[in-house]
Amino acid sequence: MAALVFLVILVVLIAAIVASTIKLIPQAEAAVIERLGRYHRTVNGQLTLLIPFIDRIRAKVDLRERVVAFPPQSMITEDNLTLSIDTVVYFQVTDPKAAVYEINNYIVAVEQLATTTLRNVVGGLTLEQTLTSRDMINKQLRGVLDSETGRWGLRVARVELRSIDPPPSIQESMEKQMKADREKRAMILTAEGQREASIKTAEGAKQAAILDAEGAKQSAILSAEAERQSLMLRAQGERAARYLTAEGEAAAIAKVNSSIKASKPSPELLAYQYVQNLPEMAKGDAATMWMIPSQFGDSLETFARAMAKKDEEGVFRYEAPSAPVEEPAAATPPEDWFDTSTDPTIVETVKQAEAAARSTEETDSAAADKRSRKPRPEIFDKVPADQGGSATSGGAGDQRAITDRQPQGNDTYGRHADPQAGNQPQPNWHQQQGQQQQGQQGPGHGNQQGGGYYFPPGNTPPQR
Repeated sequence: MAALVFLVILVVLIAAIVASTIKLIPQAEAAVIERLGRYHRTVNGQLTLLIPFIDRIRAKVDLRERVVAFPPQSMITEDNLTLSIDTVVYFQVTDPKAAVYEINNYIVAVEQLATTTLRNVVGGLTLEQTLTSRDMINKQLRGVLDSETGRWGLRVARVELRSIDPPPSIQESMEKQMKADREKRAMILTAEGQREASIKTAEGAKQAAILDAEGAKQSAILSAEAERQSLMLRAQGERAARYLTAEGEAAAIAKVNSSIKASKPSPELLAYQYVQNLPEMAKGDAATMWMIPSQFGDSLETFARAMAKKDEEGVFRYEAPSAPVEEPAAATPPEDWFDTSTDPTIVETVKQAEAAARSTEETDSAAADKRSRKPRPEIFDKVPADQGGSATSGGAGDQRAITDRQPQGNDTYGRHADPQAGNQPQPNWHQQQGQQQQGQQGPGHGNQQGGGYYFPPGNTPPQR
């Protein structure tokens, strides 16, 4: 029984010795093996056999990159402000032997070294620089830690400042400052926007004003051109109308004149017309002629002697001159009287106006001829029927025709019709007085004294 117990104990002891002799080191770990208390070798990621009671594993080191977060540390900036900063250090063991034999606790060493280095860096910066220069602080920390921990078998990958907390009063001031800065930037942006909007609005108003001015300019130019064309057409039409009216009046005067010459009015007719026109001669504010009834017959007789010759019966009769009557000069065609070649539209419009004016003039002349045909008095029986024409001479137009269109001969008004007087013109007293009165009263009163039947005192017209 005792032998069995001893055997069991021996087996257990052998198993324990064998188990302590065989060691499995996983990957990413390193085992520092000592033999008889001295460093022997470093083993990682393999099966290792140890000599019992001679070899032993001193420490196992994790070769992976490790992240160590340190608690917040109070630090003072250059402007004497206290900050609370916590850091995070990323490092990796590159030499397990140095990490085991060169430093007792490399994690605590890294923490203390990072804290002192950070205080040194932050002490040379202001609060604003500390808050805005994290990258620079990280680089300085990494450089110092990497150079200091290299002899410990460590490699510092990077150092990060996880938080920087200023005091509460500083935080309130910073918040106010940030709020003021935000409001300032907002006001600046608002002002910039308003300025840009004002500039755009002014540019738009400027362009609109320019376009309005251009439109007004073009409108004024077109209106002026239209007004000019209208005035030109109106002037051309008025000129053509005046010309056609003058042609019609000239033709009417020539016709009346030729009719009076052809009718050979007798002294009795002239005296009758004279008596009929006496009331018209007395009308008007400018009438200044005085007639004496006792001299009325002598005046008619003198007028008859001046205008006619005595026949065999002792009656004064008007005879047409033997010389041919000069025909009025042919009227100048409207195309030669004024030039309308400035514009084809004006020429066409003027031609249409002239045609319409001629048509209206012909229609009016025909209607006037029909209205003027009245029964002739018995005194017209002495006029030959083949001569025709109008025998009246009391109107203002007929008197002008007699005065202006008389043939040049011995029986012209203002000259003696007596053959014994010769062919020399003998101005008499009533002709001179008529010319003076006509010059004083104007051409509109020629039928009263200058171009009418005025008899000087002492002469009486023949009695019917």
